[in-house]
Amino acid sequence: MYPMKYTSLSIQTQREFPNNARTQGWGWLVRAGYLTRENQILALGEKMNERLKTSSIDSLSLSLLKNELETYFPLSTGNTEIAHCPACHYTERLELAQFQKTPLPHEEEHPLEKVSTPDCNTIEALANLLNIPKEKTAKALMYVRKMDGKFIFIAVRGDMQLSEAKLKKLVGEVGLADAKSISKSGAEAGYASPIGLKDALVLVDDLIPRSQNLVAGANEKGYHLLNTNYPRDYAAEIVADLVQAKAGDACVNCGNPLEVLSAIQLVCGGEVDLANLMLALAETHHDDKGLTLPISTAPFDVYLMHVPGKMLDTKAKAEEIYNALQSAGISVLFDDRDERAGVKFNDADLIGCPVRVTVGEKGLKDGMVELKPRKEKDNAVVPLNELTQHLQQLLA
Repeated sequence: MYPMKYTSLSIQTQREFPNNARTQGWGWLVRAGYLTRENQILALGEKMNERLKTSSIDSLSLSLLKNELETYFPLSTGNTEIAHCPACHYTERLELAQFQKTPLPHEEEHPLEKVSTPDCNTIEALANLLNIPKEKTAKALMYVRKMDGKFIFIAVRGDMQLSEAKLKKLVGEVGLADAKSISKSGAEAGYASPIGLKDALVLVDDLIPRSQNLVAGANEKGYHLLNTNYPRDYAAEIVADLVQAKAGDACVNCGNPLEVLSAIQLVCGGEVDLANLMLALAETHHDDKGLTLPISTAPFDVYLMHVPGKMLDTKAKAEEIYNALQSAGISVLFDDRDERAGVKFNDADLIGCPVRVTVGEKGLKDGMVELKPRKEKDNAVVPLNELTQHLQQLLA
């Protein structure tokens, strides 16, 4: 095996958390010398990533939220919002999550009626003027498809929010429609509806056909239409789920309320994000002294250190042990520094290898070394000639 000694790896631990620590786990990774404050991966981080490439994520005791293609780790500072059902474990990015939509009680369709609605170019203003709930309105959104300049008109119920991710999945990349495109279609910004449009690709959310007598724009400034109904008054090329879920919406699978969580993505399409996986491990596996990494993910199996002696050369003996363990297939980080014992103990806890082996003069006189699993409080003293066997059992 390639020699792995503390000094050759230029490990630099820190006594304090960085002042820009975004999370506890990230702070521990910086303090233990896996990352710099600028998020660059250091030698210990590289070694950890080598282990992670061969590890099964499901075996790492992480709080995983997943669907068929993606796996997430919930984290308050995460950059991805996900919808999650605690009951059936349905999980999806919030922008693509589906949910059970509840239509209003069915009504008989009434005739269209044009009404004056001055200064009502928002759903809120319109609902206030007419004294109706927002769910009795139809919201208009207008885009232009980037690949061909096609004018895209979307109608969703007034209490819903469009999911641009769902829209793009259906029609491709889009940008907001400009005034010229809107005017050319026959629509009127702030007072628009799909009724009477020209050369437009019309999409409606699948709740619209189940909602009767909605108020929608009249495509004339200052006017709206009462009692618009689909498909009586207009047609659409696409009827699909177009709106974004929110916390409390009914799960599409079981009907229980959805939660909305911040998270980091660990797996997408079979590709593992090693940096995020490292962060998830640090968030989950630490105590008040440092990292407590699982055996399959720690950069080394054993943290080997010597305590300088007065009569015996403990460093030379530790070097012999280091070579023997390496030959037995046990990966070892040998702290070869001539440093105080307390500093080494602290760094061993910070780095979080599963087992610490301490070579000291007192134990060596009796043919013994000290062995301490990282997560246990007590040390064990084992015969030097049985050390490899003890470690193999602990690391199995």
